[in-house]
Amino acid sequence: MNFTRRLTLTSLITLGALSFAPASFAQEQTDFKVAWSIYVGWMPWGYAADAGIVDKWADKYGISIEVTQFNDYVESLNQYTAGGYDAVTVTNMDALSIPAAGGVDTTAVIVGDFSDGNDAVFLKGEAELTDIEGRDVYLVEYSVSHYLLARALDSVGLSERDVKVINTADPDMVGAFQTPDVTAMVTWNPMVSEIAALPDAKKLFDSSQISGEIIDLMVANTDVVKANPDFGKALAGIWYETAALMTSDTAEGAAARAAMGAASGTDQAGFEGQMAATKLFADPSEAVAFTSSDDLGATMDLVRSFLFDKGLLTPGATSPDAIGIELPDGTVLGDAANTKFRFDNTYMQMAADGAL
Repeated sequence: MNFTRRLTLTSLITLGALSFAPASFAQEQTDFKVAWSIYVGWMPWGYAADAGIVDKWADKYGISIEVTQFNDYVESLNQYTAGGYDAVTVTNMDALSIPAAGGVDTTAVIVGDFSDGNDAVFLKGEAELTDIEGRDVYLVEYSVSHYLLARALDSVGLSERDVKVINTADPDMVGAFQTPDVTAMVTWNPMVSEIAALPDAKKLFDSSQISGEIIDLMVANTDVVKANPDFGKALAGIWYETAALMTSDTAEGAAARAAMGAASGTDQAGFEGQMAATKLFADPSEAVAFTSSDDLGATMDLVRSFLFDKGLLTPGATSPDAIGIELPDGTVLGDAANTKFRFDNTYMQMAADGAL
């Protein structure tokens, strides 16, 4: 199963060597391109395209939306950042560190879900989290697993200086954990479920303990969505119709979950297990409340500080303030003159108001 949503910045050196020029101010258009990659919270976009829901909402607004699946998450962000796509599925951390850091003004149009247990820290044996000190910790470096480790360490008064991170490819995780030398690992589902079933594995921290910090989004080029509000409306309509269907206790909902499971390399039961560890915002009013909360600003402050500490915010950044992050109330974290990442409740609120 390809969960490359999590291979966030492994190729950052390559990406950073590229020069992404911000797009010129967008004009009105009728044809739009959306990129997505496989992850439980993003499967609705592929399903919606296959089921005709994308075309339904595009037709309503007299536009065309082409939805393309990428097997390589980083490449989808690369293509979006280079201007090849108008919108892309991305985590909050990567939206800041890749397109925004690359100079592309980017707006979170849909806050779709957050990880609520899909990501976890494991040690072997009868260990406590503090026993991680001095160990080699196997994870995908610079991914949300790396961020989760930092938050886990902080929760027990430790820091990354107290461990050694060993960069490990996600397909190797389960096998590596079964070798004698590997005693600490951070990973995500479906590997979390597989590792948790091993006799020596003890899950000591997961993303439910940093609730709301690892967020999955549909973002769009800010200039494009400003010039074409019907595109934003269509994206909202697509998401909420599909999310309502996939969370419904109906035969149609079960069929949708089965189809999404099959498309992501599992079955209905496996997909539903992943959904159980995901807080999916099928209700737009919930998404608006989440995005409007003061907690979002606190989360993004943690995220930008993590990226700055790792040297991943922007080349030459001297503080976490290098890039401005605009919250729904207009507050800007960081440099307001260089605002490149925005959370906008406009289209989610329209869905909540029945105004799409």
